[in-house]
Amino acid sequence: MKTDLNPPSLQGFQMPAEWLPHEATWLAWPQNADTWPGKRLAKVEEIFLQMLEALLPNEKVHLLVQSETDGQKISSRLQKMGIGIKNLIPHPVPTADVWIRDYGPTFILTQEGKKAWCKWIFNAWGKKYEALLKDNEIFSSDAKKAASLIPFPCFAAEIILEGGAVEVNGEGTCLVTEQCLLNPNRNPGLTRADIEGHLKNFLGVSEILWLGRGIAGDDTDGHIDDIARFVNPDTLVMAFEENTLDENHEILKANWEHLARQENLKGKKWNLIKLPMPKPLMEEGVRLPASYANFYLANEVVILPVFKDLYDERAIKVLQEVFPRREIIPIDCRDLVYGLGAIHCVTQQEPAAIK
Repeated sequence: MKTDLNPPSLQGFQMPAEWLPHEATWLAWPQNADTWPGKRLAKVEEIFLQMLEALLPNEKVHLLVQSETDGQKISSRLQKMGIGIKNLIPHPVPTADVWIRDYGPTFILTQEGKKAWCKWIFNAWGKKYEALLKDNEIFSSDAKKAASLIPFPCFAAEIILEGGAVEVNGEGTCLVTEQCLLNPNRNPGLTRADIEGHLKNFLGVSEILWLGRGIAGDDTDGHIDDIARFVNPDTLVMAFEENTLDENHEILKANWEHLARQENLKGKKWNLIKLPMPKPLMEEGVRLPASYANFYLANEVVILPVFKDLYDERAIKVLQEVFPRREIIPIDCRDLVYGLGAIHCVTQQEPAAIK
């Protein structure tokens, strides 16, 4: 792993939009029985198998596993399901948990197609989970190991940040929340201007749009990928709670109204599309962060978390209208979200180099 000290933006790098062609998707196989106790872990494994079934026909999948034996077992399970594994690349790299969106690489490209990646500091969402802090070291503790995983230049950003906290449109705009990026459990010594400077330097963006708060039950302190997502350079789908008695109503209404007043870099209003929220999903008296906005855009498909909810079909319809040429693949994520995350949280895109 080569760590480059010059900011990537000065070298022509930027983070591409998620809907652009992928070279691969990165995943980490679920194995944490504290996150999913009892029978839940096996159910979450089935969810990952469904994701692999959706991904493997159209792009490579780099899968972090605890051991070579685990990788062989997963490959065998896929083959028994009739799923081709030629695009599956298992890596025997032990992980504490699956949240690779947050501790994994953020890939960036130049217009000429040169690829690199950013390494953020992962502190387990404000040091909430001590056992998960070690995932920060997966792509950084051993330079040789990191290079064997990702043979591209690395830009080490001296800032605490998670991949689920940033959303880009690929044309200069980055969307974040104040609740997360200005939280004192992340970078207490940095001002808003400091944080904006880091994002501009490492993601190659020129505009930072700040929303307020994220949804109830989100232990990440308001990750953007549960509330607002770009679906083209000028359009966002935004989680919106119609029920005025729901605790998310005012939060999401405020985010909607704030963005509705903003202009993009072209001097035009953003095109905003409402994405419904599922009814509250509770477990042991605690609200889980269930959101349809936590979908993942892969080659040819949109993988959408659903919750056996009356709004599932409406969410599918909204995204099908936005992505008419992609297949919408709904996956029941009630067990996955028990771990306080869903599809986007456990995936990380590697863009295809521009040819």
